[in-house]
Amino acid sequence: MRIQAAQLVQHLPPKQSLFVLAGDEPLSITEAMDQIRAASRQHGAQERASFTVERYFNWAQVSQFLQSFSLFAEHRILEINIPTGKPGVEGAKALLQLAEQPTADTTIIITLPAPDRDMTSSAWYEALLQLGVLLILNQVPLAQLPEWIAQRLAIQQQTADEASRRFIAEQVEGNLLAAHQEIQKLGLLYPPGPLSEAAIRQCVLNVARFDVSQLGEAMLQGDQSRVMRIIEGLREEGETAVAVMNPLVWLFRPLLQVRQAMQNGQSVQTALSQARLFGDRQLLVKRAVEFLPQKHIEAALQKLSEIDRIAKGVGQGDAWLELSRLCSGIARMAAGKSARAVNKPR
Repeated sequence: MRIQAAQLVQHLPPKQSLFVLAGDEPLSITEAMDQIRAASRQHGAQERASFTVERYFNWAQVSQFLQSFSLFAEHRILEINIPTGKPGVEGAKALLQLAEQPTADTTIIITLPAPDRDMTSSAWYEALLQLGVLLILNQVPLAQLPEWIAQRLAIQQQTADEASRRFIAEQVEGNLLAAHQEIQKLGLLYPPGPLSEAAIRQCVLNVARFDVSQLGEAMLQGDQSRVMRIIEGLREEGETAVAVMNPLVWLFRPLLQVRQAMQNGQSVQTALSQARLFGDRQLLVKRAVEFLPQKHIEAALQKLSEIDRIAKGVGQGDAWLELSRLCSGIARMAAGKSARAVNKPR
């Protein structure tokens, strides 16, 4: 059954023993796992095994754990993390068996990325949904983050007006973990009760956490204002132009590989798989090949090479300015693609 995060407390062990946590929000997934673990330990769990499913993973390890006898624990915890959401043929069989033949003395927690069409149409996913507890834990939209912040402040008996909560949300760029850390800091610095806007600004200002990976995401989504905000934030936080540029190279190189494979007659999905692109990164690259011709990708890589020389003092110019021009230019192309899709006659 699928439930909301707030309903998890009603289904914790020993009421349920099979849990599936799917999504792209690490803080929410971590907190849900902590709740399940704590309830399992209260139920007598003293032993925990954790497996991450990577290429060539041996699913027999899971069976061996379930079939083994514990001398020290009446109850155990089994955690299976499948980062790609693709367990393979053997994994699909193992997950079906876990769903259909639950083990009474074991709490099972399976973590997956945000479900896509392939995942939700699989037999193993349907079995887990029907026979276990499923939570979809995705990122909180920026527009809803102020309310989320209010709820977290209330836990530590603090309040803030809407403008202050919106300020925190904008400063942390929608990152729940960063917002959580700022809220905890406010709880340590100030007593329970209303928080002034000045106090919040003093605590939060200049500590926004900008992630370089967010730059590529904003660029390929066509969000030009966010692109510029992230670049300025990274620069103000002391990042070097080279540190910002390298992840962009790692984004454009597989993008070029996918585009070349498609020109050689391969399907988009096959090209993405061969480029080892999965999850959110796969979605970004899949979107990018729809509006970025090969010549533009090659030109972007050439420009990044020039920026690298500038940043290292070999070339002439301003590395940050050139980065801004490149990223905003790509974002304009992405935004133009979105606008054309919206205005396309039906």
